[in-house]
Amino acid sequence: MTTAPRAGDDIEVPAAYRAPMRSRDDGVREGLAVERALRIGVCGVGGRLDRIPESPAEALAAVDAAFGERAARRLERFSSVAEGSFVWTRDVDGLLWLGRIAGPWRYDASGEARAVDLVHVRACDWLDRPVEPAAVPSGVHESFARGGRNWQSITRADAAHLTAAVWKSRRSG
Repeated sequence: MTTAPRAGDDIEVPAAYRAPMRSRDDGVREGLAVERALRIGVCGVGGRLDRIPESPAEALAAVDAAFGERAARRLERFSSVAEGSFVWTRDVDGLLWLGRIAGPWRYDASGEARAVDLVHVRACDWLDRPVEPAAVPSGVHESFARGGRNWQSITRADAAHLTAAVWKSRRSG
């Protein structure tokens, strides 16, 4: 599992990632993919394909052919993240939601997935409500403040440990 080490800590925690779930297709209204992801328990990235890929390798080749190497690398990063990794997303109201990756990559060819361009998905166990802004680690706020539509690691050193604490407190409470 990809982990985030912390100096002096023997406990390893899963890494934390930012998942904007915002299509690169400007015709897709912002927020629709996040709403769907939270509702059905997935996390994902866009990149609609004409043919349904049967495997991550087939999907990478098809995304590379359709959208280029950079898009394929983004999909590869997303599909290779360890199950149990933390993921943050932001809804259309600016509220931050915390989840954990709970399954392998799959291609969702449903009409609803294609409509919101959230077709490369993984099961995700989302908290049942957004996290209060004061409880969100600073590194998470900073990651979203930079903007962008890319799935990416939240690299601030304490983000993963603070995220794990938020997860634990919300799941036990």
